[in-house]
Amino acid sequence: MAVPKLELRLLGNTGLKLSSVGFGASPLGSVFGPVSESDAVASVREAFRLGINFFDTSPYYGGTLSEKMLGKGLKAVGVPRNEYIVSTKCGRYREGFDFSAERVTKSIDESLERLQLDYVDIFQCHDIEFGSLDQIVNETIPALQKLKEAGKIRFIGITGLPLEIFTYVLDRVPPGTVDVILSYCHYSINDSTLEDLMPYLKNKGVGVISASPLAMGLLTELGPPEWHPASSELKSACQTAAAYCKEKGKNISKLAMQYSLSNKDISSVLVGMNSVKQVVENVAAATEVALFGKDQETLSEVEAILKPVKNQTWPSGIQHS
Repeated sequence: MAVPKLELRLLGNTGLKLSSVGFGASPLGSVFGPVSESDAVASVREAFRLGINFFDTSPYYGGTLSEKMLGKGLKAVGVPRNEYIVSTKCGRYREGFDFSAERVTKSIDESLERLQLDYVDIFQCHDIEFGSLDQIVNETIPALQKLKEAGKIRFIGITGLPLEIFTYVLDRVPPGTVDVILSYCHYSINDSTLEDLMPYLKNKGVGVISASPLAMGLLTELGPPEWHPASSELKSACQTAAAYCKEKGKNISKLAMQYSLSNKDISSVLVGMNSVKQVVENVAAATEVALFGKDQETLSEVEAILKPVKNQTWPSGIQHS
């Protein structure tokens, strides 16, 4: 039986076509519990087999472990380099933040070595709200442009939680300098504020990747981790919504995934994965929504439950190590 291929979507003006589901490799760094090398490699191979061509990591995840594991996984896939798209990040490390030109220039070489690659497709400044945005504009991005000229990276991106950081930077750099933004927790059932920024980003020709469709665990049956920064009101509404879905024989995570995937202006929805089972579930959710559309009835009920807490966010990115 032929596997229905995942939809590919253009990323801004880059010419890159990303799978609608992206492989978030932070769990490969054993960030959410131990992951064996064989499981890490198997999940990357299965992802590629099922049509995922976009893999995202950072030296910060698992203190460089995620990059090493992803590198081994991609090596094991054994296909030509142009068949997959890799993004990694700079500026955030286990030892803290450093967006200086010197550090990010050194950073790419370290990442390429761990990933066992000659170049990355997208190199992103990681969680820029923790640094100086003016330094990002005046020092970091120009340093990244030099890496682009040197052929070590193909495109430049910025990531972070508060949406206003994107407009701040994009309004201050020459047009076409920043190719992509990675936003998280702003395009899920409980928070769709990223939508307001879409016309602006489109106008700038900037591609959009959205991460954490499950709102860092809020939209799961298990519920969020201890350190989750959401208010107790938001956590409890999400818990009620998850229980409602379960009662109906539905899964809130799948619903959340499909909600995020149905916006075609988002090039890829990044989901953390660390097992073949998770890869299979995420791809199934995507192929199902492509074939049958989203479960509007359950979705409307869940949206009604979450309405009082809709678009309630928290001030800045994840502080936990």
